[in-house]
Amino acid sequence: MNMELSRRHFLKGAGAGLAGTTIGALGFGEAELAYADAIRPFKLAGTTETRNTCTYCSVACGIIMYSKGNLAKGEKAEIIHIEGDTDHPTNRGTLCPKGAALLDMVHAETRTKFPQIRKPGSDKFERVSWDVALDRVARLMKDDRDKNFIAKNNDGQTVNRWLTTGFLAASATTNETAFLTYKVVRGTGILAFDNQARV
Repeated sequence: MNMELSRRHFLKGAGAGLAGTTIGALGFGEAELAYADAIRPFKLAGTTETRNTCTYCSVACGIIMYSKGNLAKGEKAEIIHIEGDTDHPTNRGTLCPKGAALLDMVHAETRTKFPQIRKPGSDKFERVSWDVALDRVARLMKDDRDKNFIAKNNDGQTVNRWLTTGFLAASATTNETAFLTYKVVRGTGILAFDNQARV
């Protein structure tokens, strides 16, 4: 069969195809949406919805976590699904590949779930309470600052520097928390200050 296609007919066909896919992309193709709406209630029936912030980077996307298990009845709640929060102004329901894999991180056996220390000369970590961990960090920071604080430089100018300790801040926090963290860290004299978004 010999079929001749002129440039004009090719452009008409390509334009019609483009118009059709554009109409579908703009929300006029309801089949996929109806299918998703029909399945969603069954998957998430009986779950508890909790809004949170993604833990990965400084974008601070909103997420919704769905957990199953009634705490009032003594059951352990387990997160079964995580998705982007469509009401969140930052991501409007979308998640990057790392955010989309949050469920795997939550259920990872290798994830750190409690504070641990490794004593000098030991080959293993020991679990400690949060009080012990925070007191130890505070004590080590205080001792290091007392030993290495630089009040004045060689010219006698006041510099108030603490150069032997660095601070890594969380990036998925509110502006107010970030500002207070900045003030506290700079108030101690620490110059090596960064956040997880750049690591």
